[in-house]
Amino acid sequence: MDLDLRKLRYFVAVAEHRHFGRAAQALFIAQPVLSRQIRAFEQELGCPLFTRTTRSVELTPAGQQLYDEASRIKAAVDGALRRMYEARRGAQRLVVAFSPGLHVSGAIRAFAARHPKAGIDVFPLRWWERDAPLRDGRAHVGYLRRPFDDSGLRTVPIGHETKVACLPVTHPLAGRPALTTADLDGEPILDGRARRTSSLEEKFELIASGQGIALVPVSIADSYSRPDLVYLTVTDAPPVGTCLAVPEGDCTALVADFLDIATATLRQYLCSRSEN
Repeated sequence: MDLDLRKLRYFVAVAEHRHFGRAAQALFIAQPVLSRQIRAFEQELGCPLFTRTTRSVELTPAGQQLYDEASRIKAAVDGALRRMYEARRGAQRLVVAFSPGLHVSGAIRAFAARHPKAGIDVFPLRWWERDAPLRDGRAHVGYLRRPFDDSGLRTVPIGHETKVACLPVTHPLAGRPALTTADLDGEPILDGRARRTSSLEEKFELIASGQGIALVPVSIADSYSRPDLVYLTVTDAPPVGTCLAVPEGDCTALVADFLDIATATLRQYLCSRSEN
């Protein structure tokens, strides 16, 4: 069976909006047309993708699995098309992905000074993507935070980050100068196993409303400061490693040069921060 990419795009819109009317508006098509296309897609696949009621639209287990795969499928297709058009134009372009809280701007400035004709795009990673954009072609280089699956990737260590506990300002532990992991025993931890959130903003909103706490790298804490949250160092939490990563066997001269420049620039930046 051939996968209809247009219907897949329609499916993703409904899955994200959880509403046929809003999805149709986002796609600029009529709602009855969208409904017919989704029903046809379900018939082609031989299984229901959504559970529909008068008030809600929810993914079935099969629909959830397809949705998890769909973002990678669409990204791979989009990446292939982009690379094809760039090759036709003879363009030199580099896409640099980065994990939340990590800053790659200094490396990009240094690289751009040496390669003024090369186009550079940045790709902010959602917390659950990790290495996926390097594998599906959306990015050439990643500045990533471990852990992730590094099989098939060349990685260059950059540094380490401490972990901090993120708590609501009203939490009984919020007034402590620092914490240990033992202090957090019995606390509801918001992570991917306990409760998957779609963004860091959503996670911090849940924490601020008293739904739990989280352990996050200090760079994320620095990037998401807000008055209703406190961040406390967890003195015995293992540090989190950071690194640059590129796909093995797909390292062009442009990518290799960026890797060298970024390694020196990012390590120097971390050293200057630790001295201050």
